[in-house]
Amino acid sequence: MEVPEPAEPTARRRRGRTTLLIAGAAVLGVVAGTCVGYLVQADREPTKLPSLSQPVLTQAKGPAPEPLSAAQDRQVKVDGDLRKLLLKKPGGAKEADWLTGDDGWMDLGTYADSYEEPGDMFGELVGDEFRRAAVTGWESGNQTVEIRLLQFRQEESGAAADVVDNNEYWADAESGTDSWSVPGTGEGMAYVHTKPKTEAGYLPQYSAEATASRGDIAVEIWVYDTKPIPKAKIMDLAKRQMERL
Repeated sequence: MEVPEPAEPTARRRRGRTTLLIAGAAVLGVVAGTCVGYLVQADREPTKLPSLSQPVLTQAKGPAPEPLSAAQDRQVKVDGDLRKLLLKKPGGAKEADWLTGDDGWMDLGTYADSYEEPGDMFGELVGDEFRRAAVTGWESGNQTVEIRLLQFRQEESGAAADVVDNNEYWADAESGTDSWSVPGTGEGMAYVHTKPKTEAGYLPQYSAEATASRGDIAVEIWVYDTKPIPKAKIMDLAKRQMERL
């Protein structure tokens, strides 16, 4: 049985002169129609425009509302000493001598250095209008906690929410990870990584983390331990830290 030869590919039809002429006629038709419209309008009486005056609004009477106190005005709170909004070290825990920064502050370079590609991160933070960062941490037995508050100017974009999206992307990417929404935080999430990191000569390291944002501030929380970290631990830290904001 003879196998039929494959059909030759169909050549694409070139856009020739006929198409251009049709396109030109269409344009002329539009122009002609527009001219007729102008002529018809020119023969009509001008349409009377509505009055520009507006009714006078009655000014409200009575005393103006009292301005918010410093305790009620969130902007006053977050524009103050950012370190005061961090959770306090619990009783019995030790101060973390491994924290990077200067007296609870992290500058742009120090924060960028905490990433695998600090040069790239530095540039991204500049573009994201990084303003400042505050950090705290403590140790309790084999467990360590670190909390960071990152503040952005946010004149061009919502960088704080973008930080949360980035953190959640990488947290979700780790295998053996359980996650939960943090109540009252919108997109805030808490994660427990059930598979420990292991290295010869060292105890296994389990971790949990939480991330959320409020206004121009992004929150990052990490917990490390030599044993599995319960959901209640990371959720409690996340809720209490967000309440302080």
